[in-house]
Amino acid sequence: MIAPHGGKLINRILEGPERDALLARAKTLPQLELDAWGLSDVEMIAIGGFSPLQGFLGRADYESVVTKCRLANGLVWSIPVTLAVSQAQAAHLKGDVALTAQGTVVAMLHQVESYTPDKTKEAEHVFRTTETAHPGVARLQALGETYLGGAISVLNRPKAPTFTPYRIDPKDTRALFEQRGWRRVVAFQTRNPIHRAHEYIQKCALEICDGMLLHPIVGETKGDDVPAAVRMKCYEVLLANYYPKDRVILAVNPASMRYGGPREAIFHALIRKNYGCTHFIVGRDHAGVGKYYGTYDAQKIFDDFTPEEIGITTLNFENTVFCIVCEGMVSSKTCPHSAEKHVSLSGTKVRELLQAGTPPPHEISRPEVAAVLIDAMRGQATAKA
Repeated sequence: MIAPHGGKLINRILEGPERDALLARAKTLPQLELDAWGLSDVEMIAIGGFSPLQGFLGRADYESVVTKCRLANGLVWSIPVTLAVSQAQAAHLKGDVALTAQGTVVAMLHQVESYTPDKTKEAEHVFRTTETAHPGVARLQALGETYLGGAISVLNRPKAPTFTPYRIDPKDTRALFEQRGWRRVVAFQTRNPIHRAHEYIQKCALEICDGMLLHPIVGETKGDDVPAAVRMKCYEVLLANYYPKDRVILAVNPASMRYGGPREAIFHALIRKNYGCTHFIVGRDHAGVGKYYGTYDAQKIFDDFTPEEIGITTLNFENTVFCIVCEGMVSSKTCPHSAEKHVSLSGTKVRELLQAGTPPPHEISRPEVAAVLIDAMRGQATAKA
């Protein structure tokens, strides 16, 4: 079994007398209400999804991650995991702080370190832009101007109301892989509904691996992204009809999307390493948005590190389409034919077809998946009317 990043799977969930004592103490501490993003980060830290992090980054780790893609101890880490508050809030948050959700104590943040980040520098390094048209930059600039760092202890794990059967923690996916005898496990990251190109690269990966963890993000995403519930239904109908049931595990990733392109590709790979995966698919414009990143920058960034530093093996795929001459899914690596022979539609055109109740060509989307998306769009239209 592949080792977690940093060598140890972190568990910050307390139980028993220690939990009871901290819960009693939390009543005497200053409190900070978490938003949905903060809650997802707390959960990912607590269950080991963000191993080796034991809490939110302090100044030394934060500055090293921003400029070097490494924690202060030199371990590769590409995305700052931070907790932002206003200056006024920070003035009252010293020592230990109780983190709450809808008034219920969720966790304790220990020995708070507060510091002022250079957000312009963070945006330039992490997102490669300072434009607020980028959703990651917009969120960054909207947050409080002070960051709080410190280890956390989770006292009441957030109880997510959705996708309960698919909320499988890293320790449990690792146990499942071991039970099934999977030694080579490939992970697939997605925030979008699954389509034929996704299916093709997944099945190519399955040819060389024992099993696959299909691991869609269900934390916070952009407002115009397809809702997680719709995406999950797409995965369910596809897996039911087109995949061997004993070789794929569908589980949700509680993290939120950063839209950090190359930096987030490393982040996503390390998360799946913590879940026990040995291989990770990186396709076209991984975790990208708009025109901020080159088509294959998310693949190239891994060359900045040694394979041993990353630990998980990336499987890089070109953009794939259906070729009417080859009669199958192809990429520039496998097909000699011109674009006129390829069935390819823009995302905008696909949305127009779905909104009109017309399934896209079967070369682009499986009919079962298209039906789910058409029903969802009809529901949205009815709700607006």
